[in-house]
This record gives sequence, C-alpha cells and structure tokens, in this order.
Amino acid sequence: MGACLGACSLLSCASCLCGSAPCMLCSCCPSSATSTVSRLLFTVFLFLGVLVCTIMLLPGVESKLYKLPWVCEGSETTIVTQGHIDCGSLLGHRAVYRMCFAMAAFFFLFSLLMICVRSSRDPRAAIQNGFWFFKFLIFVSLTVGAFYIPDGSFTDIWFYCGVVGSFIFILIQLLLFIDFAHCWNQRWLSKAEECDSRAWYAGLFFFTLLFYTLSLVAVALMFTYYTHPGACHEGKVFISLNLTFCVCVSIVAVLPKVQDAQPNSGLLQASVITLYTMFVTWLALSNVPDQECNPHLLTRFSNGTVPEGYETHWWDAPSIVGLIVFILCTIFISLRSSDHPQVNSLMQTEECMQVTQQQQQQMVVSEGRTFDNEQDCVSYSYSFFHCCLLFASLHVMMTFTNWYRPGEARKMISTWTAVWVKVCASWAGLLLYLWTLVAPLLLPQRDFS
Repeated sequence: MGACLGACSLLSCASCLCGSAPCMLCSCCPSSATSTVSRLLFTVFLFLGVLVCTIMLLPGVESKLYKLPWVCEGSETTIVTQGHIDCGSLLGHRAVYRMCFAMAAFFFLFSLLMICVRSSRDPRAAIQNGFWFFKFLIFVSLTVGAFYIPDGSFTDIWFYCGVVGSFIFILIQLLLFIDFAHCWNQRWLSKAEECDSRAWYAGLFFFTLLFYTLSLVAVALMFTYYTHPGACHEGKVFISLNLTFCVCVSIVAVLPKVQDAQPNSGLLQASVITLYTMFVTWLALSNVPDQECNPHLLTRFSNGTVPEGYETHWWDAPSIVGLIVFILCTIFISLRSSDHPQVNSLMQTEECMQVTQQQQQQMVVSEGRTFDNEQDCVSYSYSFFHCCLLFASLHVMMTFTNWYRPGEARKMISTWTAVWVKVCASWAGLLLYLWTLVAPLLLPQRDFS
C-alpha cells in the first residue's frame, strides 16, 4: 500500500514538472492564478543566473578556481581548442557575459514562441505555464553552451547589445515606478474616501514630502562628491538639467487641466519619478572616467608611478543599490496588476484583469494549487514579459561588469558610453512620464478614463 502511495506521489510530481500546469504549490499555500505562478517561476530562472554571476565575481573565488585542477588543468590558453573550454571564460567578467548570454537567449526563445498568445486555450500557453523540468534542462544546456563561445568579437558585439538592453530596462524600471505610484495613490485616495479619514491624505503627503526631500539630499550629495569648483562641468550640467526637468514635470502633474483629465495624477507620482531620476543620475556619475570627479574610481599603476587608467569594482555602492532596485522591479514585474490604463498600454498588459465568479470558485476548490485565470484572455502579454526578462538579463550583465570597456578582458574600465546611456535613459524616462500626463489632453478622442 505504501509503495502504491509513493508511486502515486512520484507520478503527481512528474506531472507537475512535465505537465501543462504549474501545480507546485503546497497545500498550506494560498490558491494562486496560473499566470502569477508562471511569472514567478520564470523570474526564479533569472535569479539563478544572477546568483551564478555573483558567485563568479566574489572576491577570492576566481583565484581559488584557478587552483582547481579540473577547472584549468594548468592551462593558460585564451581560445577554445579541441573541445576544451578556455579557463578564463569560466571566471570573472567573461563568465558574467556568457551566463547573461545564456539567460538572454533563453528568454528570447520564449518571447518568439509566445507571440500573439491570446488565452490559455492556445497550445503554446501550456508551454508557458508548464513543463518546468524541460525548461530547466534548456536553461542549463544554453548555459553550458555559452561557455564554449570563443572570445573573438563576441565580447565587443555583446557589449553593445548589453548597452542597448540596459538602456531599455532602465526605461522599463521607470514605467514600473510610474505604475507603482499610480496604484499606490489611487488605493490610498479610495480608502480615504471610503473611511472618510484624513490619515490617508496625511500619509500621501508624508511620503511625497519624504521622496522630494531624499531627492534634494541626493542632489546636494552629488554636487558635493561628484563635482568640484572649476572642474567636473559635465556632472554639474547633468545634475542641474535633471533637477530642472523634475521640477517641470512636477509642475505639469498638478496643472488644473491635467488634474481634470486625470484626477488621480498628483505629486506622489512626480516625487517617485524625481527620486528615481536622481538615482539614475547617480549611477551615471559613478561611471565618469575622471578620478577627480568620481570618488568610486581606483587608480591602476603600470610601473608604480605612472597611472595606466582607472577602474571600479562592481560591488561599489551604486552597483549594489542598482542591483537591489533591479531585484525589486523584477519581482514587481512578476506580481504587477495595474489599474492605470496608460501604463497598461505601455507595458503591454491586457485589460483582462477582473476575477470572474467562476474563477473565484476555482480559488476555493483548488486549495493551495493553481487555477487557470486566462481561459478567456491572458492577463499579461507573454511575449513582452519575456522581453522584459531578456532586457533584465542584459542590465544585470552591465551592472556586474560596471559597463567595462570591450577588449579589457580582466579590467573594469569606466567609459563615457555608460554615462551617456544612463543620462539619456533618465531623459527618455521623464519624457515617458510626461506623456502619461499630457496624453489625454493631446489625444482627446481616446478614452484614458
């Protein structure tokens, strides 16, 4: 009898791993929608890759791996020959490039496969929401194959792919912050009206004031540490311009015509965007290749006296904070459920967000398992979700390598490319936020209610 029960349990686990529904939740877990569980599991794949990248870049790991005979076997080769993997490609920055290439290839494959999936009745939806064991095998296979890629022009080409992908993901992060701020503001205003309490208004005012205060403190610190009298003119221009732009969008957010078109628009959203813009500006200044204007730079010496260049480590403060923001935004991508129509349109989220009575019954019956909430229409664009994770993979790669210069295989050199990409991303993000404010005024024929 026990053997039969054990066999049934194994068959059940096998069906969960290889079947068409993610039934991996335990009985004590709350019932969850298939769409949410699938997004979380795909995010786990991304975080596994991030973990590998982190391990490969930990101080001391590279030197210890070189001592292992099964890793390098005493070889100093720099190319892949006779089926052997270049030892250097397994370590450090090269490992990050190859690991992130495997992640990007994995999500690119699924983004192509899931184009135009409209409901769970599409056979491809079963692939999206199940077969996790086979997905893991594909992920591992792509990872192993990536380490067989010879250096050649791979580093140069993949560097520029990473620049573009990271630029796009910075914009996606800003869209997520806009989404979060809109939902936050709308929910607290609704609770204030329902409860007829001023405490909710006081809370909104407090956080708005807090975010603006933090933004002003950030501006002061950036002027203190990243600029000097008579020098660092680029940094002064970037900080001043972004501060001016943030003031402008904050004014636009409370204009009477904008308030009439979008009653939920307000200073809370503008304060969140202002703080994020200052954060991106800080990231940009941390890559300025001038030691006088960048306290994060460390001088490398070629002969003990003559400076050969400047380098940074990925575990400096901007990179660590950037990685934390990345993790939070990635989790939010997996769990997001926006009530803001313009953000939904920009994020390619379908307007099939309501839980029907039948789905509520499924939640009760499932008891710790998933239920299909996409029989009529999908709650998010499968293809666009994988594109977001693809750009997230590229953003992680650039963050861990600190946007180092191609060709410097074992050095992380700050470049103006990183500075301009991040600054331009902050400007483009402000334009996107401005569009969410003025779109109802410029396109009155469209319904933005």
